Amino acid sequence: MATIELRDVSKSFGNVDVVKGVSIAIEDGQFTVLVGPSGCGKTTLLRLIAGLESIDSGDLLLDGKRLNDTAPDKRGIAMVFQSYALYPHMTVAQNIGFSLDLKNVPKRKVRREVQEVAEILQLSDLLDRRPAALSGGQRQRVAIGRAIIKKPSVILFDEPLSNLDASLRVQMRGELQRLHQTLSATVVYVTHDQVEAMTMADKIVVVRDGEVAQSAEPIELYKHPADTFVGTFIGSPQMNLLQATARRRADGGTEVRTDNGWIIGLPNGQSLADGQRVQIGIRPEHLKLSANATSGVSWHVHVVERLGVETYVTVGTRGSSVIARLEGDVNVQVGDSVGLEAKASECHAFDGTGKAIA
Repeated sequence: MATIELRDVSKSFGNVDVVKGVSIAIEDGQFTVLVGPSGCGKTTLLRLIAGLESIDSGDLLLDGKRLNDTAPDKRGIAMVFQSYALYPHMTVAQNIGFSLDLKNVPKRKVRREVQEVAEILQLSDLLDRRPAALSGGQRQRVAIGRAIIKKPSVILFDEPLSNLDASLRVQMRGELQRLHQTLSATVVYVTHDQVEAMTMADKIVVVRDGEVAQSAEPIELYKHPADTFVGTFIGSPQMNLLQATARRRADGGTEVRTDNGWIIGLPNGQSLADGQRVQIGIRPEHLKLSANATSGVSWHVHVVERLGVETYVTVGTRGSSVIARLEGDVNVQVGDSVGLEAKASECHAFDGTGKAIA
């Protein structure tokens, strides 16, 4: 069992408050991703769990036991760093088995356990090589092997894929998911890449300026963001935001009129007051183009990005622009005038502070 709990944890460096009263509960065997922009405090949170930084206030518990004053090597936690941190003069086998050698584990047992880890990570044919002779993905697997050979109850990953090219990142995401299923360990994974977070996590913790903006399952964050920060951070391309005014129709329904004149009827807009100023969030995949102007607004095509399986089209009118994510190759050109329709049931309303309106 390996449950982790942070209770009102804070950390400062000099006069800078990096972590501000963070509380997170991570269940046994859960793959939890801490995600957020650079400098938001997510790596510091990881280092606090590992014991590489001291906690100024609050408590860290592992299986209900307070760890604040426990040395890093006594926590049963392994960490995989962004930089791999392999010993260049050692072979792959020596790098993986180094922690066991430090504990004077018998050589025969070290070789056996190194071989078992190598088979899991598909490194069996590389055990005699040194890091300089390995690709980036192979080095990352060696760093992971060095962590898991200690049979930790918790594995921490600090942006482990950020140094890899795009295609290799996709491959390694799948390998890390398979590894998690094999080991059944509790994983805490830090990234600034929301695609990594959405595809790998059981739970995502979105961090902003040292605080938890929202913590939930990936699909919950996507469908019900707590504020505009989460709404625009989760999803690619990011959510479109438009300033608007709500109004009640004669039939009792609710619609919003954006500042550029676009009218959207909201089937779930009963909580909005007549005349209320709001921000309307619409994900690009919930927009579609039409041949004619809709709701009295004609949009002009500014950018067309053809990706084969889908097309991103940026359109604008009266000082506002949005991006639509459309399936396949769309017959539209820069300079065209088009109508724009929103899937009203998927629109999000936020108040003046950016908080979601139920």
